[in-house]
Amino acid sequence: MTVLGIETSCDETSAAVVIDGRVASNVISSQYVHQKYGGVVPELASRAHLRLIIQVVEEALTRASIGRTEIDTVAVTCGPGLAGALLVGLSFGKALAYGLGKPFLGVNHMEGHLYSNLLGPAPHGFPFLSLIVSGGHTMLVDVEAPFRHTVLGQTRDDAAGEAFDKVAKMLGLGYPGGPIIDHRAREGDPNGVRFPRAFLGDGYEFSFSGIKTAVLYHLRRHPLPDPAREGGGPYERTINDLCASFQEAVVDVLVTKTIAAAAACGRFDIAIAGGVSANTRLRRRMEEAAAPAGRRVHTPPPDYCMDNGAMIAYVGWMRSTAGELSSMELPALPNLELQ
Repeated sequence: MTVLGIETSCDETSAAVVIDGRVASNVISSQYVHQKYGGVVPELASRAHLRLIIQVVEEALTRASIGRTEIDTVAVTCGPGLAGALLVGLSFGKALAYGLGKPFLGVNHMEGHLYSNLLGPAPHGFPFLSLIVSGGHTMLVDVEAPFRHTVLGQTRDDAAGEAFDKVAKMLGLGYPGGPIIDHRAREGDPNGVRFPRAFLGDGYEFSFSGIKTAVLYHLRRHPLPDPAREGGGPYERTINDLCASFQEAVVDVLVTKTIAAAAACGRFDIAIAGGVSANTRLRRRMEEAAAPAGRRVHTPPPDYCMDNGAMIAYVGWMRSTAGELSSMELPALPNLELQ
């Protein structure tokens, strides 16, 4: 079975082809127009998807060496995400499926992340514990078998990736903030500033709004050095230390709760997915914490950490081989949850 997957939930326009469970192509076009605003502007994201989607889909088919008529199912992200952005992908996917006389399938974006580790060169099996950590979501999910999972807890406010982006904006580092902070933190002192950790008791829920506010208050009490007066050295050291200290606080919470959940559920395979799964400090700390009990940590290849069409096509393949289809009347579902 050949599945075309389309992903337009936020600011990545992506399309991919999965043939019999194998990724034949995965094309991602990132929208750099949002950088000067320090975050995603929904209207600009929708317009960029409109401009890019045809060429991205055509490139995915070309790289997979197939024509449109060889597509068996068109799978498209139906939610969660930005309403306008979702509508672009859904409308295009439905039109393409209708024109080709092929089945159409709406895919939950979070299921894409949940199973993205199965796309790598050494996929793990079932059961496993998943930490989905991105710009819009932070949650722990216990996965017993395909599409048999339990959400153990999620963020009550900001997602971890959102906190990275907002702190980077406070520090004047640009967007997206995650990769920039990760890079800067390698040269900084993670113990330079003791930022708060919101563990919220013994449960598996998260909160990252407090640490974002703590960084803001710290900057008010301790303004950044002026490079023009004090030279670049003090400024660079201060920025690097703040990045390392902030990152360490976020990683502490993510690792502590994930390891506790894995122990409680008896899981020895831990999968990290979503954009923040690319964070080098998170990967290393999680591996160090998992090793004493013999637990294994799995992370997707870089292209599968970010929003991508391959994970949508793969979930579409999993569901369509089980005989599932969607109605052409399926709407965009911006607040869709992982059931």
